[in-house]
Amino acid sequence: MEPSSSAAETCNPKKRKTEASTEHNSMKRSKTEEGCDEELQNRPSGSPRLSVQLDRLQQPVSLLELTELLHFAALGTAGGLKQPSWCHLHHQKKVKGVNVVILEGLSQSHFYKNYLTMEHLRTNYTTRVTFTPSPISVASGIFSSDVPKLDRPPVPKSDDKLHKAVKHHPVIKKYGTQKRGVTAYVLTQEEMIKNHFPVRGIRGFEDFSCTKNNVRVTDDSPLYGLDCEMCLTEKGHELTRVSLVDSDGNCVLDELVKPQSRVLNYLTKFSGITAAMLQPITTTLRVVQAKLRMLLPGDAVLVGHSLNNDLVALKLIHQHVIDTSLLYKKELGQKFKLKVLAEMVLKRQIQTDENNGHNPTEDAAAALELAQYFIKTGPHQVVELHLEELWGYKPKEESSECSPAPSHRFTDILRTIGRSVTYLGKRADVALDLSNQQWYSTDKEVLSSFRRQTKNLFLSIVQFSSFSDHLRRHSAHQEQLHQSVCSDLRDMCVVFAGPFPPDFSDREVRRLFRCCGRVRNIRMLNTSVRIHAEVAFEMLEGALLALKVLDGLRVLGQPIKVQRPVKESMLDLDLYLDTLLVDSLNSKHLYAVKPSQQKAQNVNISQKVNQYVVESKGLSATSRKLTNGLPPAKKKCKQSHLTTLKLSEETVREAFDHFGTVESIVLPSKCSKHVCIEFESSEGKLAALSSSEDLLSDRFLIHPSVTPPHLPSWVAMATAETKSNEETNEGRESAHMDSSSQDQAGNRVMKKLDVRLRKVFKSLPEGSLSVVVLPGQTSENGHYPGLCLFQVKASRENVK
Repeated sequence: MEPSSSAAETCNPKKRKTEASTEHNSMKRSKTEEGCDEELQNRPSGSPRLSVQLDRLQQPVSLLELTELLHFAALGTAGGLKQPSWCHLHHQKKVKGVNVVILEGLSQSHFYKNYLTMEHLRTNYTTRVTFTPSPISVASGIFSSDVPKLDRPPVPKSDDKLHKAVKHHPVIKKYGTQKRGVTAYVLTQEEMIKNHFPVRGIRGFEDFSCTKNNVRVTDDSPLYGLDCEMCLTEKGHELTRVSLVDSDGNCVLDELVKPQSRVLNYLTKFSGITAAMLQPITTTLRVVQAKLRMLLPGDAVLVGHSLNNDLVALKLIHQHVIDTSLLYKKELGQKFKLKVLAEMVLKRQIQTDENNGHNPTEDAAAALELAQYFIKTGPHQVVELHLEELWGYKPKEESSECSPAPSHRFTDILRTIGRSVTYLGKRADVALDLSNQQWYSTDKEVLSSFRRQTKNLFLSIVQFSSFSDHLRRHSAHQEQLHQSVCSDLRDMCVVFAGPFPPDFSDREVRRLFRCCGRVRNIRMLNTSVRIHAEVAFEMLEGALLALKVLDGLRVLGQPIKVQRPVKESMLDLDLYLDTLLVDSLNSKHLYAVKPSQQKAQNVNISQKVNQYVVESKGLSATSRKLTNGLPPAKKKCKQSHLTTLKLSEETVREAFDHFGTVESIVLPSKCSKHVCIEFESSEGKLAALSSSEDLLSDRFLIHPSVTPPHLPSWVAMATAETKSNEETNEGRESAHMDSSSQDQAGNRVMKKLDVRLRKVFKSLPEGSLSVVVLPGQTSENGHYPGLCLFQVKASRENVK
């Protein structure tokens, strides 16, 4: 006589506790999913939002498609643009700004490897799409992109008086309107004499040292920024500090210098030099001159602001110079201060500390960038862009006439209609005028600068480079680390099963396990006594169903155990999966699988997960023995359900539509037996889950989706297209040698990144479209897709 179910429950407190825990988790999941729907419903009516159809969501977006969205978000139908081809931006007119954050060095795999750490990204961004790595930088691709021909192009500011002002401007009179190279702006000897530069053979400069500038200057000659600080001595102004930066803005020399004569005034307010600073210094002017001669190549062009004063203090003659005080000319010989030019042209604050003086390295870099910007942009555009703010030209009423050949470049159109365009990040070759670039050496500085000016920005691109720097500092094998990350993610879809009867083949293991989902690979593990198998699924849900359905199944009278691999990377897997279950992106999605028609297996999940029935028709002799371990009652199966139709969208809708409106269905392939179902609301999904036993009459196994909807399969996301399997295996072994320390260091960097991303998002104005791009990586040995995350900040947005 069998014990009653209540008695069985009383005798098995462990089971009762497990069921209670499962029920609690189910309730918790339900509340979370309902909360996600409620949050969407409670968004202010008419708020901007982005939507993507499920079938399109599973296709990667390219840089071209990303810029298509950014163009529409910024210009909209008023600019004659249509909705992007791959998504729909609702209420575009209410978009107040566009912010793109690029996380250099990161791929989609890195995000999911650190999914628990990236709390802000996974909870505050409601759209994720795989990103195809681009051969050009994302920032340059956005800035240099052309907007399709506009039906109603913005009217540029243009009138006769503006043309006249530009035509007779002192800069245009001096340099013309055409872009030219470096040599066009190098001072001639006559100009140097006129502006009091030290020149060989001129009286007063007989004891000056000369650099080895005997090589002819070309447009490819390197530029070096120079700035000096002086103090007042008994013999006049003498050198106390010199700074030199190279063409990339890197400081190559920064030296304090001991004056030869007694100091009367350190001029600390301007120079920042004090007596205490110079007291231990022994470096002399001759030493500094020697260092400069050694550092400067023969064709070097020195750049500075009022550079003649610096060369006089250095007692140095250098015949190739560009002076930014003369480059940005004013009427009647007047000159702009370097601080003014930096603020107006470079949008950068320098010389901000009035008490501690100037920083010569900062000033040298600013002068260098001003010269580079002038050369790259050309005199005509420099004058037009800064005519009002720098030279004080006041435009009259705008003319309705358009310029003969308006630019279709995205950034040009935005500036034409008065919207700001800015890049903040490490110095990079970005296709944007230098005046709109702000360079910083650390992510902390980038964030701080962005937060100070965010309300004045319309299109801003922020690049965080800390993870890329981390890879360069801590790993000589970046490729192997990428492969290690992918390997850990693939292991999440793996289960171990056994023991199996002798002579049990991998084909028979596949038949057994494919009732839970598509099996990617079977590896038989033969010990000296028994046979086990490693089963790798395509989908996370397949592995979860196998653990739930097949663990404890009796094969030839002996139960098999189905379990996860035990390894370091799997220690937090339960927490990871629980977090994926309550991910807002999965709130309305359901995974369903229909076992194969021929050699089918029908499973009921109710008692233990109560019965496992295998159709004997068409199975091999060994496979038929599977049913010998089952009671006769469990062998009986409704024959009408063993000949179901092939899985199709119609079949799925017929089975699931009565639970709630099915919004979309994705079948990975025509012969696929698993499907991703998106309901209109989470109630439909929950109703289907509560009716899992009824669905078995239609031979459907179901599970809450854990794979985010933009991924066709978990394994596809975690599998890089590598050059060769041999290289992959070697790389994986190499990368795993120090994976623990690498994971810990990488996790800390990712956590800081997530905090900074939250601060960026929090500082954005309401109605801003926020895009986070993990650009991915393409190399000779592998292709690692990136990831794009999108969210329009609502007026009532609470950042977690």
